[in-house]
Amino acid sequence: MADLLLELFSEEIPARMQAKAEADLKAALEKGLAEAGVEFERAVALSGPRRLAVCVEGLPAKSADVKEEKKGPKVGAPEKAVEGFLRGAGLTSIDEAEVRSDPKKGDFYVAVREVPGRPLQDIVAELVPEIVRGFHWPKSMRWGRGELRWVRPLQRVLCVFDGKVVDFEIDSLKSGNQTEGHRIMGRGPFEITSFEDYKRVLESDGCVVLSREDRRLLIDEQAHVTCLEKGLELVEDKGLLDEVTGLAEWPVVILGEMDPDFLTLPSEVIQLSMRTHQKYFAVRDPKTGDLAPNFVVVANIEAADGGEAIAAGNSRVLSARLDDARFFWDNDRKMPLEEMAKKLSTIDFKKELGTIADKVERVAALARELAPKVGAEPDVAERAARLAKADLVSGMVGEFPELQGVMGGYYAREQGEADAVATAIAEHYKPVGASDDVPSEPVSIAVALADKLDTLVGFWAIDEKPTGSKDPFALRRAALGVVRIILENEVRVGLQTTVIRPFARAGVRIVLQRAVERQDKIQELFDAGVLTENQANRLLLESIEQANQERDLALGDEAWAKTSVVIQDLLAFFADRLKQYLRDAGARHDLIDAVFALGEDDLVLIVKRVEALGAFLESDDGANLLAGYKRAANILKAEEKKDGKAYDGAPDPKLFEQEEERALAEAITESVAAAEAALQAEDFEKAMGALSSLRPPVDAFFDAVTVNAERPELRQNRLLILGSIRDALHRVADFSKVAA
Repeated sequence: MADLLLELFSEEIPARMQAKAEADLKAALEKGLAEAGVEFERAVALSGPRRLAVCVEGLPAKSADVKEEKKGPKVGAPEKAVEGFLRGAGLTSIDEAEVRSDPKKGDFYVAVREVPGRPLQDIVAELVPEIVRGFHWPKSMRWGRGELRWVRPLQRVLCVFDGKVVDFEIDSLKSGNQTEGHRIMGRGPFEITSFEDYKRVLESDGCVVLSREDRRLLIDEQAHVTCLEKGLELVEDKGLLDEVTGLAEWPVVILGEMDPDFLTLPSEVIQLSMRTHQKYFAVRDPKTGDLAPNFVVVANIEAADGGEAIAAGNSRVLSARLDDARFFWDNDRKMPLEEMAKKLSTIDFKKELGTIADKVERVAALARELAPKVGAEPDVAERAARLAKADLVSGMVGEFPELQGVMGGYYAREQGEADAVATAIAEHYKPVGASDDVPSEPVSIAVALADKLDTLVGFWAIDEKPTGSKDPFALRRAALGVVRIILENEVRVGLQTTVIRPFARAGVRIVLQRAVERQDKIQELFDAGVLTENQANRLLLESIEQANQERDLALGDEAWAKTSVVIQDLLAFFADRLKQYLRDAGARHDLIDAVFALGEDDLVLIVKRVEALGAFLESDDGANLLAGYKRAANILKAEEKKDGKAYDGAPDPKLFEQEEERALAEAITESVAAAEAALQAEDFEKAMGALSSLRPPVDAFFDAVTVNAERPELRQNRLLILGSIRDALHRVADFSKVAA
């Protein structure tokens, strides 16, 4: 057994692409070897700023010998069929084929061919160029006069098997046994004979930490130790840590200083400027919890002066960045948020849905409606909604779009707005990601829900919904945000009633938008001299009349019949997001479907039902009752199909012949009454408990009673008893959707 080492050495690979490329190269090599019939022990992949490498261990010298069999026609088949079989199998005579027998199909020919294994070097020499030419990068380039595309110009291909070079060529670039180390501290080149040799040489003379995970741990440890030595604390940033791991081959952590005067800026501005532009980690004072006038930078070299010059240079660059931020901060605070908000009418939200100012009007109205349902003051919620988007025209958000909302919150506090208003402005985009917290203050909840619901309703109204993996307006994230805000704050709202009013506004808004577009076109034709003044005035009057008619239609019964279909589609979209949320929390998908089938749109109640149903079915009573339900439902399904009618309604007590019938019917009546009372009180565990009392009489009924009795009236009555079982359980969930 021997090892294969492949390294693709290039100019700098973007940090965000390295991890996936490492995994993709390993997977492609493993797949290619497997398809060639080559078994191996394991594969190890590595990646860094300038290289992707894979070592495959425990490889044979050649692929395994293979016996191929090709089934042919029956013995005695027409001559043409036999000739075709011989050509396809590579045989010269039918005598070279075997004759085999099948009990049903008789004798037939089989061509058996022994295919010897191929030398592994030949397999790899064909496989690697194919992998490289077909490798997918999010962005790639060509260079020189070649046709090969790679993320950056490919400079070397190292490919060694069992100590020897595997010879091949990719776009005039020949394979070899040489690699390069650190650009400055250990460039090389170095000749390599094995994976152990590769690691030893590069991690010593080459000054390259090959493993991505090793570099990440090294940076993390050095950063924490460096801060601790100065009595400081590193501000954790996993995303930035992953990024700088892909920027340095030989990472060295340096603690730098910045002008303390910059600490008067909002902490988010300082951290984002460090992170976005410079890839620095922020540092805080553990005694106060506030940012310290320091930063952590990851260099790619060991400097003779211990990094002092590097720290000073980075400090100067950071100062320039923060000077810009301070200019925006000071300049933005000179303009009241209300003045900023007036400029929103110049920015389109979506052509069919108007400007951002139009969106603000809709969000403000919806936030006011939602406020009482979440315990917020309507006037305060409306005020926050009207100012929430104002910072979009600020200089700071123009420079740092990630701070939208956050800066508005700061400006609101500076200008004397209530804390609830400022907090709602700062948080109304939340949650942005799965790990992001949801707003928890009543006003913030109202504005955040209104903003997301308006976006969803608007895009559904103009029929621009996510398709497949495409979701350019992040509508899935918005819907999941609504779900999380409602559930994590236990907000009691019915989604259906909540979205109807926004749909009405969206419909009228689209009508008015079309009217404005028509009037603009008329004005344009008049200005160009195409229309006379009388013609233009007449067309304008007709446009106004048409707009009034379209508005009436938008609010009429026919329009709402169509809108109701769209609303149901949007509710189904919410249902999918809720299912995703609950599945991530560990809930069974079949229980979610069973509860959703009831048509409930109060998400808090849906979750409570799912939790209670899961606990109920884990008990012996629940599991056995489910089995009884399935038995009853299967009988009903067959008999209802045969009879062409549903067995709904109460059975006739006069037709009970056996005590088990009477006992079950009485138990159903009692349990349904108890379950209904529990459901009204939203005590779903108690409702499930009431149903569990049905288990003994259901079991007794099936043990003693023949449902398909000879007398038709008796058979029908017993089927009605089964229908009562089904109806009783469907009051808490559709048990037909629960897996047995």
